[in-house]
Amino acid sequence: MNGQPDAVVVGAGPNGLAAALRLAAAGLRVRVVERNPVAGGGLQSAELTRPGVVHDVCASAHPLAAAAPFFREFDLASRGVRLVNPEIPYAHPLDAGRAAIARRSMEDTAAGMDADAVAYRRLVGPVLHQAQDVVDYFLASSFRRLPTRGIPGLAWFGLNGLPDVRRLTRTWFRTDEARALLAGAALHGMLPLSRAITGGLGLLQGTLAHHVGWPLVEGGSQRLADAMVAALEEQGGEVVTGHEVTDLREFDGVPAVLLDVVPRAFVRMAGDRLPDSYRRAVARYRHVPGVFKIDWLLTDPVPWAHPEVRRAGTVHVGGTLDEMVEAEAAPGAGRIAERPFVLAVQPTVHDPTRAPAGQHTLWGYVHVPNGSDVDMTEAIEAQIERFAPGFRDTILERHAFTAPQMQAHNPSLVGGEISGGMATLRQMLARPVPRWNTYRTPIPGRYLASSSTPPGPAVHGMCGDNAARVALQDVFGIREMPPLPRTAPTNA
Repeated sequence: MNGQPDAVVVGAGPNGLAAALRLAAAGLRVRVVERNPVAGGGLQSAELTRPGVVHDVCASAHPLAAAAPFFREFDLASRGVRLVNPEIPYAHPLDAGRAAIARRSMEDTAAGMDADAVAYRRLVGPVLHQAQDVVDYFLASSFRRLPTRGIPGLAWFGLNGLPDVRRLTRTWFRTDEARALLAGAALHGMLPLSRAITGGLGLLQGTLAHHVGWPLVEGGSQRLADAMVAALEEQGGEVVTGHEVTDLREFDGVPAVLLDVVPRAFVRMAGDRLPDSYRRAVARYRHVPGVFKIDWLLTDPVPWAHPEVRRAGTVHVGGTLDEMVEAEAAPGAGRIAERPFVLAVQPTVHDPTRAPAGQHTLWGYVHVPNGSDVDMTEAIEAQIERFAPGFRDTILERHAFTAPQMQAHNPSLVGGEISGGMATLRQMLARPVPRWNTYRTPIPGRYLASSSTPPGPAVHGMCGDNAARVALQDVFGIREMPPLPRTAPTNA
């Protein structure tokens, strides 16, 4: 691209790339600048253990990439991105060879719950019946407004989702299996299970398993980012990697600048151009525990004691509800859990393209105090071994990231956290600061577009898409949003 762009996006994560694609669809000249040598942010994949073996550096299972309005419009299949959808989206092993199994079908899932089968259908059914309306409402920029569609499903979701997941599961279920299944799903929200709205997090994730599954990207998450970059370039946009932005004055004269960065990074870039009130509000913005992450190369699939866990895409390794409550209370209090909750994904069980024939990969992390450099390898492998005897014998190589190393790799992972800030009810309604439109900043033409804005974390692209829509209206007077092109423009 020659000359000055109409818009610049800082950060080439999924939200930054989504923002760039929306701006480019409106005919703007768009430049994305990225600190790392490779675009993708949380979608990056890399050969972390051995050459030829693909590991997802951050995000791996992507239910919202299948369900979010932005990616439905982007049309992943037309861009060559294949989502691999396990018939068992997630599983939760328990002691004595037991397990809770979430299947694509709600009815099949309930059928395996014995005493809790009817309760599971009654709890999940009303939300699943209007699942797309529920997802679209919570991913929209105006989710704080009253809904106009899917009202019965949303009302049921709100009634059951506002309490903490301990209360929700103990109210509805009698068995360890059903309680653990929903609680494990809730822990994707990075909150202690005693916090309000964790019930909603578990209910939403569980519903997504039946609605769209918890798919993986064939060949690694990086392929989704690469497809977004290619689509942007087809529209005349460009991505500049290896460029770290330290001062927003670099873009003086550019009408619109969107920032896929955490709020504190924006404050540093803005310098003295921000009022003290905004700085104070950002200083109060809270982050959650970080993660310690391991990627393994294995000789065989994980030998889970329960045979159906071996077929799952994602595995929640944490024991009973009470064990998970105790384990997840520790990082927020600055402690290390003796028996941590391990969130694991088994990519090569469903996508053999990621490793040479006869080898397998495993992806997993645990929560640790924000910024902790403790090595959790032994604790993680002990937990997996507990439910998969012989697991250690399958390990060929491992690669670990401490929480500080996660942040060094991607500065938006503050203290190693992967959610862009705590997803409490207050911080979801005022994310990151108490403003009606939190994409707008006090600097005209400068917008936040990261997971620190509504609707929050996960790979859905909606933070960037929502911010781009605001910028198009504010700066360029465009109110009728042009659709994303499905194929390369004829003049590309």
